[in-house]
Amino acid sequence: MTARQSLFVGGSWVEPDGGHYEVIDPAGEQTVGWAPEASRDQVLAACAAAREAFGPWSRTPPGERAAVLGRAAGIIAGRLKEYAELARAETGATLGTARALQVGVAAARFRRYARVEPAEWPIPPQINEAGPMGKAGVMGALAVRQPVGVVTCITSYNNPWANPAGKVAPALAMGNTVVVKPAPQDPLSVYRMAEALEEAGAPPGVVNVVSGSRTEVGEAAVASPDVDMVSFTGSTAVGRRIAEVCGRGMKRQLMELGGKGAALVFDDADLGSAVAGIGTTFSFYSGQICTAPTRVLAQRGIHDRLVEQLAAYAGRLKVGDPREPDTVVGPVISAAHRDRVESYIELGRKEGAVVVAGGERPDLPTGFYVAPTLLADCTGDMRVAREEIFGPVVVVIPFDDEEEGIALADDTDYGLIDYVWSGDVARAFRVARRLRAGGVGINTVGRNMEAPFGGFKQSGVGRDVGSYALHAYSEVQSIVWPG
Repeated sequence: MTARQSLFVGGSWVEPDGGHYEVIDPAGEQTVGWAPEASRDQVLAACAAAREAFGPWSRTPPGERAAVLGRAAGIIAGRLKEYAELARAETGATLGTARALQVGVAAARFRRYARVEPAEWPIPPQINEAGPMGKAGVMGALAVRQPVGVVTCITSYNNPWANPAGKVAPALAMGNTVVVKPAPQDPLSVYRMAEALEEAGAPPGVVNVVSGSRTEVGEAAVASPDVDMVSFTGSTAVGRRIAEVCGRGMKRQLMELGGKGAALVFDDADLGSAVAGIGTTFSFYSGQICTAPTRVLAQRGIHDRLVEQLAAYAGRLKVGDPREPDTVVGPVISAAHRDRVESYIELGRKEGAVVVAGGERPDLPTGFYVAPTLLADCTGDMRVAREEIFGPVVVVIPFDDEEEGIALADDTDYGLIDYVWSGDVARAFRVARRLRAGGVGINTVGRNMEAPFGGFKQSGVGRDVGSYALHAYSEVQSIVWPG
């Protein structure tokens, strides 16, 4: 696992101009491998290769493009064990998570976009009366999805398989070519994805991967004149900087940014279901997920019981080596991020929150671990209740009635996914429709993988997943003719 990785540019494996940097296992703190540090010129070369490949690939019949994606899905699924072990080592995810929710979801996403969907649809004819533009007539029209062009895909560290697959697969299905810039913490898995696509028959230049620990790599991949669109998953702060560059070049954008999901738990909720759902923040990627229900808004009638049950739930979770089958909570991605999460817990104490679970660093010999932490007696104006912590930390805020709960939920810069727990289905749907969030889970943290995904407010721009991703990676052209 300690080989020196090459870049993938224009169908060739290329030695990086900037040498290599170390990829660290967040659990054992040992070297997983050596990632390539691309130079600015190499990034621009990757963008140029994608531009050259775009014309032929965009004219390739959709069924042939789909066949490449289908073969890639089979290759990834066939190497599940090998790829999952690498993902576990790079990210610190538990082995079960790496298999099912990282590599397994990636294979499923390639398989999903190996299904050809219609790229055009008719528009009802329009009757035009005679006028300065000509005689009376009936005008027919078609709306046609066309590929955008070259897409830079900048991916997140929390899932180096599912996140890039969710960008690359629909982009390629639509006839775009891609330059993938993986997160610097865990880029090696993305190179395995590129290998699978190369083996599946993706022509040279259709897929390119360039990595680096320096910001200039991502900056070059965004600013290149050969790039038509940027698809980014990451922090809102970085998303703003990317959007500024895209705005100057009128590049298309798809942004999936931060979140501070509210979980409204009403007095009539099934507390067992609510606790299990909210508890995923403690365990799922160790809270390093933008969709996590990190702000619990508890109606006063169940507030104390909910806090008690969440604290007990957090205390039962095994924190430790993600290779062990009974481990539920692995490490966060790095020592620096552990320090950041711990600083927020300390900030919560200073702001007046009460730590009712966790709050101390686990006593483990190696690894960047944070104990599942529950902060109670919080208010909506506390920084721990307003800023994305991106770790296994949940804050609880009480509310009295439905109106106050909705107001608290929407009192945030973010709007990715919120949650409602209530035994009154009519109320749950009524509340969901009023929440300013791109998605709302009712009595569940589960997802429908055909439903549109994206955020309101500072949580992003655009929608993807399912057929919505095909729209996201396309321009819509109208073709009009006289009937």
